[in-house]
Amino acid sequence: MRFKIRPSTATDLPAAIALLRAADLPTEDLTASHLALVAEGEAGVLGVIGLERCRDVGLLRSLVVSPLARGRGLGRSLEVALESTARERGVRELWLLTIDADAFFSSLNFRIRQRDTAPEAIRGSAEFLTLCPGDAVLMSKEI
Repeated sequence: MRFKIRPSTATDLPAAIALLRAADLPTEDLTASHLALVAEGEAGVLGVIGLERCRDVGLLRSLVVSPLARGRGLGRSLEVALESTARERGVRELWLLTIDADAFFSSLNFRIRQRDTAPEAIRGSAEFLTLCPGDAVLMSKEI
């Protein structure tokens, strides 16, 4: 399966929301500004990843890959591309919350962190405060 990773546009938002909802991931506060990159193939948008920038730290949001494209390295490719995009935007550290993908993110060199170690900007985000449950795993990575 061939795909191209490109910056997202506002027109990608409906496809992103559909992928996220199909994966039971939060979409309540998702806007086009939260999307960073999409992976596009012949069938349309196959994956998305988001970034919420909080000064020099970033909150990785909404990494999801279509079931049709899973197991082909697309999620890994999106995360690697996001690191580059984040660095270009002045981000030095990425943070994320996950319910069930901590093994995947560990394979990308993210480390599990205690919730009280998150920077204030991350602790104040909607994802941290309300969208992800309190038992979600907090992870971070310097980039």
